[in-house]
Amino acid sequence: MSSTVSLKKRLLSWHSLPVVACMAAIFYFSAQPGSELDGWLPFFRDWLPGLQSFDPMHYVAYFGLGLTVAFAFGAASARWRWALINVIVCSIYGVTDEWHQAYVPRRSPDIMDLYHDAIGAAAAALIVLIAIRIANRRHAKNYTERLGRS
Repeated sequence: MSSTVSLKKRLLSWHSLPVVACMAAIFYFSAQPGSELDGWLPFFRDWLPGLQSFDPMHYVAYFGLGLTVAFAFGAASARWRWALINVIVCSIYGVTDEWHQAYVPRRSPDIMDLYHDAIGAAAAALIVLIAIRIANRRHAKNYTERLGRS
C-alpha cells in the first residue's frame, strides 16, 4: 500500500513536469501545417531506405514521452504492469494527437502513426524496465558481497 501512496505522491509532484513538457512539445509540432514538416521527412527517409511509410518523428517523440512517463512512475517502471500502463498512457495521448491533426491544415490522422507511437513508447518502457532491473540486481549483488566481507 505504501508504494501506491508514494507513486501517487510522485505523480502529483514535479516528477510529472517532464511528461507535461513532452506532451506540449508533441502538441506544438502536431499543430504545424503539413507544409512546414514536408521538408524534414525526405531527409529522414533518405537515412532509412526501405521505410518509406515509417515516420521516425512519431517514434522519436513517443520514445521520449515513454521515457518521461517512466521517470514519473519512478521505481514502479521496473514492473511489467507499469511498463504496460506507460505504453497505454502514451498510446492514448497518441489518439488525441491524431484527433488534433485532423484539424490542422495539410495534416491528417493516420492509424500507422498510432502504431509508430506505440512502438516508440513500448521501446522506451522496455529499455527502462530492463535497465532498472539490471541496476537493482547489481545493487543487490554488491550489497550481499559487502555483507559477506563484514
